[in-house]
Amino acid sequence: MTTVTSPDRVAPYQSYVYAYPHKTAYRRLDDRPPLSTLWAAEPKDALSLYLHIPFCEIRCGFCNLFTRIGAPDGLTTAYLDALDRQATAVRAALGEEATVRFATAAFGGGTPTFLTAAELERLCDIAEHRMGAGLRAVPLSVEASPATATADRLTVLAERGTTRLSLGVQSFDDTEARAAVRPQRRADVEAALGRVRDARIPVLNIDLIYGIDGQTEETWLRSLDAALAWRPEELYLYPLYIRPLTGLGRRADGPDPAWDEQRLRLYRTGRDHLLAHGYEQQSMRMFRRADAPPQGADDYACQTDGMIGLGCGARSYTARLHYSFDYAVGMHQIRSIIDDYVSRPATDFAHAEHGHPMNPDEARRRHLLQSLLQAEGLQVADYRARFGDRTPADDFAAELERFADRGWLESGDPQAAVLRLTPEGLAHSDAIGPELFSPAVRAAMAAYERK
Repeated sequence: MTTVTSPDRVAPYQSYVYAYPHKTAYRRLDDRPPLSTLWAAEPKDALSLYLHIPFCEIRCGFCNLFTRIGAPDGLTTAYLDALDRQATAVRAALGEEATVRFATAAFGGGTPTFLTAAELERLCDIAEHRMGAGLRAVPLSVEASPATATADRLTVLAERGTTRLSLGVQSFDDTEARAAVRPQRRADVEAALGRVRDARIPVLNIDLIYGIDGQTEETWLRSLDAALAWRPEELYLYPLYIRPLTGLGRRADGPDPAWDEQRLRLYRTGRDHLLAHGYEQQSMRMFRRADAPPQGADDYACQTDGMIGLGCGARSYTARLHYSFDYAVGMHQIRSIIDDYVSRPATDFAHAEHGHPMNPDEARRRHLLQSLLQAEGLQVADYRARFGDRTPADDFAAELERFADRGWLESGDPQAAVLRLTPEGLAHSDAIGPELFSPAVRAAMAAYERK
């Protein structure tokens, strides 16, 4: 593929925009609005359900997720008890049973498979019996690590309807895994992949990371080929980030053009290798095998309005408010938030406590950002239908002009029916996303006190 040189150099790795606004823009909601009020006018016939498990057996050096290492005796039981209380309160707030339907479900973390097989059964029961989500009737995605992808856990997940299992491998090279502060042996990873395939879950996703210290194009290709040997239906290729309060975050931080170039080079190598092996690019990170079975929700679909998140690290999305519990990265603060969560009575879960209001401008930004960062692009007709016959060019002319000038948009015509990124635009998704943040969100993120 041809590489387009930007007329002005822009750092390509600024922020992974998984959801907008980021939780560092959330603030305590002094009025603690009742969930019954928040959801009263929302469509509830195609909701997404997300259950968050904030436990891992280790914490990788790059990880800034809301999770803690290990769990003292009784904590996972107490957490599931609290999750059950929360689910009961949330389901009551949603209202009449006949109007509520879940279209997708996901278990994330942390590492959901940190739970035992019996605890995973209980987690599924909470989703089904408390929330009313038919797990065998909708796409169900579950995250796992090699060490916790045991046969008994996978059997439970397969029997309860899991359609997609995402395994965080990161690297098949033991030296690179240690450099990322993820101690694991390739032999154990391969054994875990064998167990996943034996469980016959329809879609296997493998996560890999590029930009690790000591990684070369040769070692990167070896990891890619090791993953391809299992013919995964999906592959996610993540650039390494070094974030504050993480294990690797103790290193000196700041602009590093040489590292940016290394990651871009490895990204292009990985992208081209997967395209040559029959995969289709869905976004900067996501690649799906061309002959893979249809899958319901992906990361993009799971970030739409109508998202119900359960657990102390989960977010929920209505059209007018995104909300969650408090957010932290540091271990001490995470433990405090989890301890607070498990001690709460059911009545506490009937209100939203931290969040960010979504005004019309924020909603338009979110729609543009999430659609544009997908390989298929944004259908302008969909934008018009949602936002009162306005177009992205009406609302974001300056931003779109900058992207076109840099060679990141397929067409510089603001009246095009589809706004789609060029291959080089997709490569710079982590620069494009932050440029679409509103001034209010930028200010809130900048004022966030890291903890």
